[in-house]
Amino acid sequence: MAWSSFHCSFLLVIPNIPANAEWAQKGVTVAGGHGRGNTTNQLYYPQGVAVDDDQTVVIADRDNDRIVQWKKSATNGKVVAGGNSNGSRLDQLKYPTDVFLDKETDSLIICDYQNRRVVRWARRSGTTQGEILVDNIHCERLTMDDQRYLCVSDCRKHEVRRYRMGDKEGTLVAGGNGQGDGLNQLNYPTYLVVDRQQTVYVSDYINARVMKWTKGATEGTVVAGGQGTGNALTQLSYPQGLLVDTFGTLYVAEHGNDRVTRWTQGAKQGTVIVGGNGQGAGVNQFKGPTGLSFDRHGNLYVVDFFNNRVQRFSLE
Repeated sequence: MAWSSFHCSFLLVIPNIPANAEWAQKGVTVAGGHGRGNTTNQLYYPQGVAVDDDQTVVIADRDNDRIVQWKKSATNGKVVAGGNSNGSRLDQLKYPTDVFLDKETDSLIICDYQNRRVVRWARRSGTTQGEILVDNIHCERLTMDDQRYLCVSDCRKHEVRRYRMGDKEGTLVAGGNGQGDGLNQLNYPTYLVVDRQQTVYVSDYINARVMKWTKGATEGTVVAGGQGTGNALTQLSYPQGLLVDTFGTLYVAEHGNDRVTRWTQGAKQGTVIVGGNGQGAGVNQFKGPTGLSFDRHGNLYVVDFFNNRVQRFSLE
């Protein structure tokens, strides 16, 4: 079944968010928050997150080698992929770093990082193993474009490739010119967003910037950061999760600055929208934020890596 045989919107259906929108500064824990561990109410270094229409949260629970989902208001999660100790069998995962919720096929597409593969698990009841979509790749993060091609960041090759079913090589869409800080290079790319014009936005983690690569481009454009690692509003520190809303505004989880910043198109500096109150476990604090997601109402979900929780911030 070719992904390109479907024609659906891959973008989150969210309200138009004004450039001056505000979110509650106190987050609500919607997953984890009970210390680091492997019980059903705990997470262990979570990374990627996806949110379903009913506000079910699906999380790449990295060091537990599993994908878990938490229903709205649930006090415990449910394992929906992996969870059979780490390994390379089709019923196992090994350090999953990201998860994409494919609503068209009702399945989860997962970066199975240490197994160097991308796998798909059906969400239907009784699913006990996944299927390999792409292998032999240091899959750091992934997303899907509106033609149902996968875009995957490879942190060892410092590049992003676009794949369709049956294509094991993919097409280079960002980086691929060695490790570096040139406009045609990346240095440990992580999270990705692809818009309807197939423009790829990449968190260029070590270079402390977010890059935008238009379709067919041979080099990218800096759209956030790029002024060295730091905590000034013109700077980023280890950017991770990315979102782009319908107005083209960029949202960045800054792993090193414990905050989420908003960058409007053409802006030379960002605005802190949540966090930025020092590192900690308070309701207005983070400790190494990673993944980001919106729900259909515009509420913001932030994976709080070292606090082993996911926080929801309501759009006000």
